[in-house]
Amino acid sequence: MKKSIKKLISTVLATIALGSVLTGCGGTNSGSKSSSGNVTLTYGIWDKNQEPGMRKMADAFEAKNPGIKVNVEVTAWDQYWTKLDAAATGGSLPDVFWMHSSQSARYASNSILMDLTDKIKGSSLVDMKKFPSGLVNLYVDGGKNYAIPKDYDTIGLWYNKKLFDEAGVAYPNENWTWTEFLAAAKKLTNAEKGIYGFGAPMDLQQGFDNFIFQNGGKVLSDDKTKSGFDTKEVKDAMQWYVDLSLKEKVSPTQTQFAENNYTTFFESGKTAMGLFGSWMLSEFAANENVAKNCDVAVLPQGKQRATLYNGLGNAASANTAHKEEAWKFVEFLGSEEANKIQAESGVAIPAYEGTSEAWMKTQTKFNSKVYAEMLKYAVINPNSKEAVKWQKAETETLLKAFTGKAPVNETCDEVAKKVNEILATEK
Repeated sequence: MKKSIKKLISTVLATIALGSVLTGCGGTNSGSKSSSGNVTLTYGIWDKNQEPGMRKMADAFEAKNPGIKVNVEVTAWDQYWTKLDAAATGGSLPDVFWMHSSQSARYASNSILMDLTDKIKGSSLVDMKKFPSGLVNLYVDGGKNYAIPKDYDTIGLWYNKKLFDEAGVAYPNENWTWTEFLAAAKKLTNAEKGIYGFGAPMDLQQGFDNFIFQNGGKVLSDDKTKSGFDTKEVKDAMQWYVDLSLKEKVSPTQTQFAENNYTTFFESGKTAMGLFGSWMLSEFAANENVAKNCDVAVLPQGKQRATLYNGLGNAASANTAHKEEAWKFVEFLGSEEANKIQAESGVAIPAYEGTSEAWMKTQTKFNSKVYAEMLKYAVINPNSKEAVKWQKAETETLLKAFTGKAPVNETCDEVAKKVNEILATEK
């Protein structure tokens, strides 16, 4: 799901441009009704690895609801939002589809998502108290629910056991602090072989945001009206993170990451450690080098423990031609039964309380259980209505500090100013 810096910036720019055409969208959806009276719903997702699990959930739903069929349609992440935006303007949205926290506000505020609030209140299958409140709130706009949490992800510390063994360094453990982490990264770095101890890309979710919260900082104020980048806690964390490549030389530079993204560095054995989300488990299991030589641990701690967590939601189109059937499917997807099916598929951690244990049992290749265990001190991924815009501003502005063209302290102040201006438009 993650890309190089250049691709990330271009994707964000495209998303913002397309988002401006969503206002006032209408029309009907792609679901169909056959001559026999059967209704066929479309279910839009972006992860091919999750298709078998989603298909099993759809099969279970169909068995309980004769006359309703579900087609699971997979569109790769790089094209998903472009396709969805175009479908929204053309009236051909899937009846039910995955929603991401970075996009939910603009879709909900433009009357594209079905308001599920009253339906949830009257449901015997869905209990929103069974989901982490942070995930529920990601899909609330104006006090109304527009999606039901599907899963959650956290960020873990991946490490190459072969490189650790060759350098005589003990594997990461739960007692690691930033001090132990940096000391290990220095020992693991081998300039002659082109091996770095850690990959520190200019990435929010799989990078510096985790260290900001570990240092007691905040990306946004609790009321989401101010940036935290002009605070000492954030500036100190950012200086420490930027120094990993520019001063300590334990990470490739951002120029190197722009040419070969940080996932490629880790998979090819050129970085000994890296932060990666739980969504990477399937890709890493399929990579021969990672599957043979690597594992995952909890993140090192700073002043406190912290890892970002985020999660997808299942939403329905407000303009679907089959509103009742679409709601029934979304309702089922939010049930304990459906979440257990998702858990047993082993790809994503289900958001429903008590179902992650079943997911853990499927994880035999890596120490993947740490992803679920870290939820107890996880911090929700920073988000607001204009998240795409201010994240773009963060990324573009921070590039100056990450490339050594401007001091971290001054750059953070500039980030705060730009983000605050964008947040002010949300009122």
